[in-house]
Amino acid sequence: MPVIVAPMTAVSTLDLVISASRRGLIGSFPTHNAASAGELDDWLHLLSADLDATAAPIAPNLVVHGSNSRRDEDLAVLIRHRVELVITSVGSPAPVVGPLHDAGARVFADVASLKQASRAVAAGADGLVLLSAGAGGQTGWANPFAFVRAVREIFDGPVVLAGGISDGQSVLAAEVLGADLVYLGTKFIATPQSGASDDYRRALVSATLDDVKLSDRVGGIPASLLACWLDANASPNGAATGSFAQDRLLTNRNAWSAGHSVSGVHEIADAGVVIDELVADYERAREGLQRGVRGGQ
Repeated sequence: MPVIVAPMTAVSTLDLVISASRRGLIGSFPTHNAASAGELDDWLHLLSADLDATAAPIAPNLVVHGSNSRRDEDLAVLIRHRVELVITSVGSPAPVVGPLHDAGARVFADVASLKQASRAVAAGADGLVLLSAGAGGQTGWANPFAFVRAVREIFDGPVVLAGGISDGQSVLAAEVLGADLVYLGTKFIATPQSGASDDYRRALVSATLDDVKLSDRVGGIPASLLACWLDANASPNGAATGSFAQDRLLTNRNAWSAGHSVSGVHEIADAGVVIDELVADYERAREGLQRGVRGGQ
Protein backbone atom coordinates (compact mmCIF):
# COMPACT_ATOMS: atom_id res chain seq x y z
CA MET A 1 0.00 0.00 0.00
CA PRO A 2 1.30 3.48 -0.87
CA VAL A 3 0.70 4.66 2.70
CA ILE A 4 2.76 6.27 5.44
CA VAL A 5 1.23 6.01 8.91
CA ALA A 6 1.70 9.64 9.84
CA PRO A 7 4.09 10.67 12.63
CA MET A 8 1.98 11.90 15.56
CA THR A 9 3.23 13.51 18.75
CA ALA A 10 2.56 11.29 21.81
CA VAL A 11 0.51 8.93 19.61
CA SER A 12 3.02 7.14 17.37
CA THR A 13 4.43 4.25 19.42
CA LEU A 14 6.86 1.50 18.56
CA ASP A 15 3.93 -0.94 18.53
CA LEU A 16 2.12 1.16 15.93
CA VAL A 17 5.23 1.56 13.78
CA ILE A 18 5.92 -2.18 13.89
CA SER A 19 2.30 -3.10 13.12
CA ALA A 20 2.38 -0.84 10.06
CA SER A 21 5.77 -1.87 8.71
CA ARG A 22 5.11 -5.59 9.07
CA ARG A 23 2.01 -5.17 6.90
CA GLY A 24 3.67 -3.15 4.15
CA LEU A 25 2.88 0.42 5.27
CA ILE A 26 5.67 2.84 6.11
CA GLY A 27 5.66 3.40 9.86
CA SER A 28 6.68 6.83 11.09
CA PHE A 29 7.15 8.55 14.43
CA PRO A 30 8.44 11.93 15.63
CA THR A 31 11.90 11.58 17.13
CA HIS A 32 10.72 13.70 20.08
CA ASN A 33 8.34 10.90 21.11
CA ALA A 34 11.46 9.31 22.56
CA ALA A 35 12.28 11.00 25.85
CA SER A 36 15.90 11.61 24.85
CA ALA A 37 18.37 11.04 22.05
CA GLY A 38 19.57 8.02 24.02
CA GLU A 39 16.08 6.54 24.07
CA LEU A 40 15.76 7.27 20.34
CA ASP A 41 18.91 5.21 19.86
CA ASP A 42 17.30 2.38 21.85
CA TRP A 43 14.10 2.61 19.79
CA LEU A 44 15.98 2.29 16.52
CA HIS A 45 17.88 -0.72 17.83
CA LEU A 46 14.55 -2.34 18.82
CA LEU A 47 12.97 -1.59 15.44
CA SER A 48 15.97 -3.03 13.63
CA ALA A 49 15.73 -6.20 15.69
CA ASP A 50 11.95 -6.60 15.31
CA LEU A 51 11.59 -5.82 11.59
CA ASP A 52 13.08 -8.12 8.98
CA ALA A 53 13.85 -7.51 5.30
CA THR A 54 10.23 -8.14 4.27
CA ALA A 55 8.95 -5.16 6.30
CA ALA A 56 8.33 -1.73 4.83
CA PRO A 57 10.81 0.99 5.77
CA ILE A 58 10.41 3.13 8.85
CA ALA A 59 10.55 6.91 8.62
CA PRO A 60 11.59 8.88 11.70
CA ASN A 61 10.24 12.43 11.66
CA LEU A 62 12.66 15.18 12.69
CA VAL A 63 11.51 18.70 13.61
CA VAL A 64 14.17 20.90 12.01
CA HIS A 65 12.98 24.21 13.49
CA GLY A 66 15.66 26.10 15.39
CA SER A 67 13.66 25.85 18.62
CA ASN A 68 14.20 22.09 18.71
CA SER A 69 17.12 21.84 21.12
CA ARG A 70 17.51 18.13 20.36
CA ARG A 71 17.67 18.45 16.59
CA ASP A 72 21.38 17.87 16.18
CA GLU A 73 21.50 15.08 18.77
CA ASP A 74 18.61 13.25 17.13
CA LEU A 75 20.14 13.82 13.70
CA ALA A 76 23.37 12.18 14.86
CA VAL A 77 21.40 9.13 16.04
CA LEU A 78 19.57 8.83 12.71
CA ILE A 79 22.86 9.06 10.84
CA ARG A 80 24.49 6.46 13.06
CA HIS A 81 21.64 4.02 12.37
CA ARG A 82 21.71 4.82 8.64
CA VAL A 83 17.93 5.04 8.46
CA GLU A 84 16.50 4.74 4.98
CA LEU A 85 14.02 7.60 5.08
CA VAL A 86 13.65 10.73 7.24
CA ILE A 87 10.69 13.13 7.19
CA THR A 88 11.50 16.71 8.18
CA SER A 89 8.94 19.10 9.68
CA VAL A 90 8.55 22.79 10.54
CA GLY A 91 11.22 24.50 8.54
CA SER A 92 13.66 24.06 5.71
CA PRO A 93 15.42 20.69 5.49
CA ALA A 94 18.59 22.48 4.37
CA PRO A 95 20.53 22.02 7.66
CA VAL A 96 20.05 18.24 7.66
CA VAL A 97 19.83 17.20 4.00
CA GLY A 98 23.58 17.00 3.40
CA PRO A 99 24.45 14.83 6.42
CA LEU A 100 21.47 12.55 5.83
CA HIS A 101 22.30 12.12 2.15
CA ASP A 102 25.90 11.32 3.09
CA ALA A 103 24.52 8.56 5.34
CA GLY A 104 22.41 7.15 2.50
CA ALA A 105 19.04 8.44 3.72
CA ARG A 106 16.33 9.98 1.57
CA VAL A 107 14.69 13.13 2.91
CA PHE A 108 11.00 13.94 2.55
CA ALA A 109 10.06 17.46 3.68
CA ASP A 110 6.72 18.61 5.10
CA VAL A 111 5.46 21.65 3.16
CA ALA A 112 2.25 23.65 3.46
CA SER A 113 2.58 26.04 0.52
CA LEU A 114 3.99 26.18 -2.99
CA LYS A 115 6.74 28.53 -1.79
CA GLN A 116 7.76 26.03 0.89
CA ALA A 117 7.73 23.24 -1.68
CA SER A 118 10.03 25.17 -4.01
CA ARG A 119 12.43 25.96 -1.18
CA ALA A 120 12.52 22.35 -0.01
CA VAL A 121 13.31 21.13 -3.52
CA ALA A 122 16.05 23.76 -3.83
CA ALA A 123 17.47 22.57 -0.50
CA GLY A 124 17.79 19.03 -1.88
CA ALA A 125 14.72 17.27 -0.51
CA ASP A 126 14.07 13.98 -2.29
CA GLY A 127 10.32 14.05 -1.69
CA LEU A 128 7.58 16.35 -0.46
CA VAL A 129 4.80 15.79 2.07
CA LEU A 130 1.97 18.13 1.13
CA LEU A 131 0.09 19.27 4.24
CA SER A 132 -3.28 20.16 2.73
CA ALA A 133 -6.44 21.51 4.32
CA GLY A 134 -7.88 19.04 6.81
CA ALA A 135 -4.68 17.28 7.80
CA GLY A 136 -4.58 16.37 11.48
CA GLY A 137 -2.25 18.16 13.85
CA GLN A 138 -0.02 20.77 12.22
CA THR A 139 -1.71 21.41 8.91
CA GLY A 140 -1.86 23.49 5.76
CA TRP A 141 -4.62 25.54 4.17
CA ALA A 142 -4.42 24.60 0.47
CA ASN A 143 -7.01 22.54 -1.36
CA PRO A 144 -5.42 19.11 -1.98
CA PHE A 145 -6.50 19.00 -5.65
CA ALA A 146 -4.93 22.37 -6.39
CA PHE A 147 -1.87 21.69 -4.21
CA VAL A 148 -0.89 18.40 -5.84
CA ARG A 149 -1.37 19.72 -9.37
CA ALA A 150 0.60 22.91 -8.64
CA VAL A 151 3.48 20.94 -7.11
CA ARG A 152 3.50 18.55 -10.08
CA GLU A 153 4.29 21.51 -12.34
CA ILE A 154 7.58 22.09 -10.51
CA PHE A 155 8.55 18.69 -9.10
CA ASP A 156 8.56 15.17 -10.52
CA GLY A 157 9.87 13.36 -7.43
CA PRO A 158 7.90 11.51 -4.75
CA VAL A 159 4.86 13.37 -3.46
CA VAL A 160 2.95 12.39 -0.31
CA LEU A 161 -0.53 13.84 0.18
CA ALA A 162 -1.65 14.53 3.76
CA GLY A 163 -5.16 15.56 4.66
CA GLY A 164 -8.54 13.83 4.58
CA ILE A 165 -7.37 10.31 3.66
CA SER A 166 -9.34 7.64 5.55
CA ASP A 167 -9.96 4.68 3.24
CA GLY A 168 -8.78 2.80 0.17
CA GLN A 169 -10.87 4.85 -2.20
CA SER A 170 -9.24 8.09 -1.08
CA VAL A 171 -5.79 6.48 -1.35
CA LEU A 172 -6.53 5.55 -4.95
CA ALA A 173 -7.98 9.00 -5.65
CA ALA A 174 -4.75 10.58 -4.40
CA GLU A 175 -2.75 8.39 -6.79
CA VAL A 176 -4.98 9.36 -9.71
CA LEU A 177 -4.47 13.00 -8.73
CA GLY A 178 -0.70 12.60 -8.98
CA ALA A 179 0.49 11.67 -5.49
CA ASP A 180 2.78 8.69 -4.99
CA LEU A 181 1.88 8.05 -1.35
CA VAL A 182 -0.50 9.33 1.29
CA TYR A 183 -0.45 10.02 5.01
CA LEU A 184 -2.99 8.26 7.21
CA GLY A 185 -2.95 9.36 10.82
CA THR A 186 -6.32 9.99 12.43
CA LYS A 187 -7.67 6.50 11.81
CA PHE A 188 -4.67 4.95 13.56
CA ILE A 189 -5.14 7.07 16.68
CA ALA A 190 -8.22 4.94 17.42
CA THR A 191 -6.18 1.74 17.73
CA PRO A 192 -4.88 -0.02 20.86
CA GLN A 193 -1.35 0.30 19.43
CA SER A 194 -1.43 4.10 19.57
CA GLY A 195 -0.39 6.14 22.58
CA ALA A 196 -3.78 7.86 22.79
CA SER A 197 -5.87 7.67 25.94
CA ASP A 198 -9.12 5.73 25.98
CA ASP A 199 -11.07 9.00 26.24
CA TYR A 200 -9.25 10.37 23.20
CA ARG A 201 -10.03 7.24 21.17
CA ARG A 202 -13.71 7.36 22.14
CA ALA A 203 -13.88 11.04 21.23
CA LEU A 204 -12.55 10.26 17.76
CA VAL A 205 -15.18 7.58 17.20
CA SER A 206 -18.01 9.94 18.14
CA ALA A 207 -16.63 12.95 16.20
CA THR A 208 -17.21 14.10 12.62
CA LEU A 209 -15.25 16.58 10.55
CA ASP A 210 -17.55 19.29 11.91
CA ASP A 211 -15.92 18.68 15.30
CA VAL A 212 -12.42 19.53 14.04
CA LYS A 213 -11.26 23.09 14.66
CA LEU A 214 -8.15 24.96 13.59
CA SER A 215 -6.08 26.53 16.37
CA ASP A 216 -2.54 27.82 16.86
CA ARG A 217 -2.71 27.64 20.65
CA VAL A 218 -0.82 24.36 21.00
CA GLY A 219 2.45 24.77 19.11
CA GLY A 220 2.14 28.32 17.82
CA ILE A 221 1.14 27.42 14.24
CA PRO A 222 -2.23 26.21 12.89
CA ALA A 223 -3.18 22.68 13.90
CA SER A 224 -6.36 20.63 13.51
CA LEU A 225 -7.71 19.63 16.92
CA LEU A 226 -10.90 18.17 18.36
CA ALA A 227 -13.17 20.98 19.50
CA CYS A 228 -14.05 19.13 22.69
CA TRP A 229 -10.39 19.18 23.77
CA LEU A 230 -10.03 22.85 22.89
CA ASP A 231 -13.16 23.72 24.85
CA ALA A 232 -11.86 21.86 27.90
CA ASN A 233 -8.40 23.42 27.59
CA ALA A 234 -9.20 27.02 26.86
CA SER A 235 -5.68 28.13 27.75
CA PRO A 236 -3.22 25.39 26.74
CA ASN A 237 0.17 25.57 28.39
CA GLY A 238 2.58 27.98 26.74
CA ALA A 239 -0.21 29.24 24.51
CA ALA A 240 1.63 32.09 22.83
CA THR A 241 0.73 32.14 19.15
CA GLY A 242 2.10 33.35 15.85
CA SER A 243 5.23 31.21 15.49
CA PHE A 244 6.23 27.65 16.20
CA ALA A 245 8.10 26.71 19.39
CA GLN A 246 9.08 23.11 20.08
CA ASP A 247 8.75 23.50 23.84
CA ARG A 248 5.13 24.65 23.46
CA LEU A 249 4.36 21.64 21.33
CA LEU A 250 5.88 19.26 23.86
CA THR A 251 4.20 20.97 26.80
CA ASN A 252 0.89 20.29 25.04
CA ARG A 253 1.89 16.89 23.69
CA ASN A 254 -1.39 15.34 24.87
CA ALA A 255 -3.57 17.64 22.75
CA TRP A 256 -6.31 15.77 20.91
CA SER A 257 -5.41 16.23 17.26
CA ALA A 258 -7.65 14.99 14.46
CA GLY A 259 -8.00 15.57 10.74
CA HIS A 260 -11.12 15.88 8.62
CA SER A 261 -10.85 12.14 7.99
CA VAL A 262 -12.24 11.63 11.51
CA SER A 263 -15.62 11.17 9.83
CA GLY A 264 -14.23 7.83 8.62
CA VAL A 265 -13.38 6.59 12.14
CA HIS A 266 -16.28 4.44 13.32
CA GLU A 267 -14.74 2.15 15.93
CA ILE A 268 -11.71 1.40 18.03
CA ALA A 269 -9.98 -1.41 16.16
CA ASP A 270 -6.64 -3.19 16.12
CA ALA A 271 -4.12 -1.62 13.74
CA GLY A 272 -3.89 -4.90 11.83
CA VAL A 273 -7.64 -4.90 11.26
CA VAL A 274 -7.55 -1.29 10.10
CA ILE A 275 -4.78 -2.12 7.62
CA ASP A 276 -6.51 -5.26 6.31
CA GLU A 277 -9.71 -3.29 5.72
CA LEU A 278 -7.75 -0.50 4.06
CA VAL A 279 -6.06 -2.95 1.66
CA ALA A 280 -9.35 -4.67 0.81
CA ASP A 281 -11.07 -1.34 0.20
CA TYR A 282 -8.18 -0.17 -1.98
CA GLU A 283 -8.35 -3.32 -4.11
CA ARG A 284 -12.13 -2.95 -4.53
CA ALA A 285 -11.66 0.66 -5.58
CA ARG A 286 -9.01 -0.29 -8.14
CA GLU A 287 -11.18 -3.03 -9.59
CA GLY A 288 -14.13 -0.66 -9.80
CA LEU A 289 -12.05 1.97 -11.55
CA GLN A 290 -10.78 -0.57 -14.08
CA ARG A 291 -14.32 -1.73 -14.83
CA GLY A 292 -15.38 1.87 -15.27
CA VAL A 293 -12.55 2.59 -17.71
CA ARG A 294 -13.36 -0.47 -19.83
CA GLY A 295 -17.05 0.42 -19.81
CA GLY A 296 -16.27 3.95 -20.91
CA GLN A 297 -14.34 2.65 -23.89
